[in-house]
Order: sequence, then C-alpha cells, then structure tokens
Amino acid sequence: MALPQATTRHLFFTGKGGVGKTSLSCASGLALAEAGKRVLIVSTDPASNLDEVLGVILGSQPTAIPDANGLFALNIDPEASARDYRERMVAPYRGILPAAAIASMEEQFSGACTVEIAAFDEFSKLLGQPEATAEFDHVIFDTAPTGHTLRLLTLPSAWSEFIASSDSGASCLGPLAGLEKQKSLYAASVARLCDPDSTAVILVSRPDTAALREAERTRRELDELGVSNLHLAINGLFATDQTDDQVASVMMQRADAALSAIPSGLSDLPRTVTPFLPLGTVGLTALRLMAHPELAPIASQGDAATTQCPGPLSALVDEIAKGGRGVVMAMGKGGVGKTTVAAAIAMALAKRGFPVQLSTTDPAAHVSEAVGESIALLSVSRIDPAAEIAQYTAEVLAKAGSNLDPNGRAMLEEDLRSPCTEEIAVFRAFARAVDAGKEGFVVLDTAPTGHTILLLDAAESYHREVLRTQGDMPEAVRSLLPRLRDTEYTKVLIVTLPEATPVHEAERLQNDLLRAEIHPYAWVINQSLLASGTHNHLLAQRGQAEIPFIRAVADKLSSRCALIPWLPRPPIGAKGLAQLTA
Repeated sequence: MALPQATTRHLFFTGKGGVGKTSLSCASGLALAEAGKRVLIVSTDPASNLDEVLGVILGSQPTAIPDANGLFALNIDPEASARDYRERMVAPYRGILPAAAIASMEEQFSGACTVEIAAFDEFSKLLGQPEATAEFDHVIFDTAPTGHTLRLLTLPSAWSEFIASSDSGASCLGPLAGLEKQKSLYAASVARLCDPDSTAVILVSRPDTAALREAERTRRELDELGVSNLHLAINGLFATDQTDDQVASVMMQRADAALSAIPSGLSDLPRTVTPFLPLGTVGLTALRLMAHPELAPIASQGDAATTQCPGPLSALVDEIAKGGRGVVMAMGKGGVGKTTVAAAIAMALAKRGFPVQLSTTDPAAHVSEAVGESIALLSVSRIDPAAEIAQYTAEVLAKAGSNLDPNGRAMLEEDLRSPCTEEIAVFRAFARAVDAGKEGFVVLDTAPTGHTILLLDAAESYHREVLRTQGDMPEAVRSLLPRLRDTEYTKVLIVTLPEATPVHEAERLQNDLLRAEIHPYAWVINQSLLASGTHNHLLAQRGQAEIPFIRAVADKLSSRCALIPWLPRPPIGAKGLAQLTA
C-alpha cells in the first residue's frame, strides 16, 4: 500500500514542515472518496497549502472538491482565530492600563502557542462535537496539535484563575485564559484523540535521518499522552534503474542508510511507503498517482529549464564581507539546512581574512566535527539548548513559582517547555555571543523569531509592572535588540527549500520579523534539484517543479536571493562546506 489505510473515522497527519503532510492527507482523502466514502479534510496549519493542492479556494465551511465526488475540505485560519481571541482577552483593559501594558499583553498572545490553542479551539468543534461532522464517514485533519498543546489542555491548572493572575516570566503562558466554558469540549476532543477505535495519528516523514528523528520525538510525546494508534508514513522514497547519475545514486544510498538506522520506536509501528513522484503533488491527477504510483507515466527528460536561477551563495558572502563586521543570522524551519548554511558562510568569511565567531545550537557543530579542521580566524562556540533552558527555567521557577500551589506550579513548568521559552533561553546565549564579537563577524544558527524579539522587547519596556515579565534582563540582551533592527549591522538570512510548505512557512517567518521591525537581508534556497546538474529523468522532472517556488522567492519575497544545489557530497567538513560557497 502506498497510502495509510483508514481504519478509524478520524485521521490526524503530523510531521515537520515539508515532509508531505498535506499531499498525503489529501491523497488519502481522495482515495477514500473514490471508494464511495464521504470525506472531509480539515487544515489548521497557518502555512496551509490545502487550496493549492486541491485546486480550489477554501473557506471555513466544507467545500465540495470539483471532479472528486464525496470529497470536501475546509481551511480553518488559526491566525484569524488567534487575532479574534487576542482581542477578546485584551479589549477589557484598553483605556484602563497604560499603552505599554496593552502592547505587552498583545504580544503575550501573539506567539505560536496562542495560534495552536486557537486552532485547537476551532477543530475541537469538529472533533469533540460528533454532530458537527455527522454527514461524513471520515474526517481527516492535516496537522495535529503538538504534545505541548495537548499537555496544556490536560493540566487541571489550565482551568484556574492561575492563568490570569500569575507572574511567570517572559514566555507564552496565558493562551487558555478565559476559556473555562470550553473545558468540556476540549476534554471530549482530547479523549477522542486518545481513543484508538476513533482516531489514528499518521506520523509523516521523509526517508532521511533528520525527519525520522523528528517523527520519533513526536511518537514519544504522543505515547506519553496516551495516544497509541500511531502509523508511520514514509513519503517520497526515491528509486530508479538509471544508475549512471551521481545525484540519483547518492540519494538512494542516503535513504537506505536512514531507513536502516530508523529509531526502534518507529520501526515497531505499522508502515506505508509512498514512492518519489516526479510531477510534484499539486492537483487531483498527482494525488491519484500517490495512491497508484504504478500508473505514473515514464518521466521524459523534458526541456531544459529556461528560468533564470538566482546567483550562488558565494555572491551573497561577497556582499556581506563588504561590511567588514556585524551579525549574520540564519533562520528557517527545521530541516531546511540553516546550520549548514551558517557554517559555510562563517568559514567563507574566515577564508576572506575576517575574524569570525560561529555560534550554533547543533550538538555536532564543533570545529573538529562541523568544519573538520581548524580554520584560521574561525572560532566555533556551541550553545547547549538544554543547559540554557534549564538555567532559564530555574530562574523563572525561583521567582514566579515559589508561592504557587502544586497545580499552579505544574502549569508553569509546562509553559516553560513551550517553543517560545526555548527561543528566549537560547536567545540570551546568542546575545552573549554577539556581545563578545564586536570586532568581527558573528554568525548565528537558529536565530530568534520576531515574536520572541517582540516578547523580550515588551518585557524590557514594561519592567515587570504588568503580566509575566522576566526579572533582571541581561545587558547583552538589552543592547542586542536595537542591533537586530539595524540593517547595516545585522544581516538576517531566511533559509528554505524549493517546495510549497517550506516557502510558505518562510514567508510567514518573514512577516513575523517585519512585525518586529527586522528586515531580512536575503533568502537562501537550499538543496535545489534544478541546480544540481542531475540528468536522471525523475529528478530532472522534479527540478522543473521547483521553478514556481524559486520564482516566488526571487520575484516576490526577496530582492536578494541565493540558490544552493542538491549536493551528492554531504556538506560536512571543510571541503564539504566549501561546496556551498564555491
């Protein structure tokens, strides 16, 4: 079977950005509809491309999909839901509290955690109220809630006055405030999600090590929460008989190695494998081929691409080098290669004669491992996220948790496991790194989002007078905030892949940064098959499918753009990294 089989009424598809959640959920829904079932597909992803994949404009009510009898879809906009929710929470205080307090409150309710809770609020109406979807045989959810959201919803203290009154630190505690009336609906939704007879959760992964590692982390989180009906879907496994192409041969070898070393927790799950398809996964024809890959037409070589590709990363490094010093921040979703891009830029700047400090959260990013040898003028410092989070958590618990009851403390501890808390903790370490690198270049991997910057800025401005601001903000953070908004000093690089979801997510990240008055310097499109030089028919055809996304970045999203080809030689070690800036 190329697609997961629906043995339950509800199916949740989850996985990191770009692994194919939307295409697999749509292909599964289409297959069920063509087998005579009535199916509703629901997306709550802020970066959803459900409209694009199904070829129809969707709203918040079920829309029939043309040429797919029995298939319906709707697109919940969690950003709009979060805006409405934020206004409900803040409106009573307008005209009462100072403007700085209102700004701080608004930012507290502007993060990913609030968006997730707003999304859960919306699809709880579909999941927890059976009558809402009674006309459908199956309801498929594209993007499941994270373990953090589910843990928040199951904590007793989430439904207490603690939320509205505690002093917990500059993080995202608070999205559940005022939702007491939703308690029974949420409880029913969580119960249905954990019911193996009602719901199956599909863990979607590419056949590569990073995606499988993320799927295993999600599996462990869900298992701890009692979600047991799990299925592993490996999407895009490449195979070809055309063995005279280096890119094709290496791609198969990497997939084999990743699947051979699959984490034990995943290896025990039921598994389906969907083959690599050269035509992309947009439109009903492509979705049908996902269910029946044996019917895919034999790929032809096709015409050579006529699109004008963006320039190489080396040209971008040349421009950055003209400044002589400053901060370079590589940003992007997990799995797009921002650590590799940051390391390659840092090494290239050092080779040009500049002192460079590379700070990264990658556990393997020591000079001996990431670069492979000592490079003159380049120093690498590894920021340990676990240590930074532990230190930050201890500080907040000591200040805000000392007078809480056990339920309140449990809620605070869960809040401190949120993604925003991790960003803040790591951001403080980045601030120290930048503060120590005034005389040369500092290159940062995994930089903070605009929301984190605004959250810290609000905390700095309001000085603990209102809400949950962290006590003593380090001076390095205070000095860094204005630097991040200085385009001459700080160069923000957004790293993405030439695919729909990674580009949509990167666009959302850029909007987040612009909201924080930070203007990205350039975009870097990584791992392009179009630019790889492959002559394998399947891969060359997929390369052609990258063109609309490359053009969207180069023509609409950024005035500066670099394109990095998919490289047969792994970008590890000095020679491997040098390929990126050659």
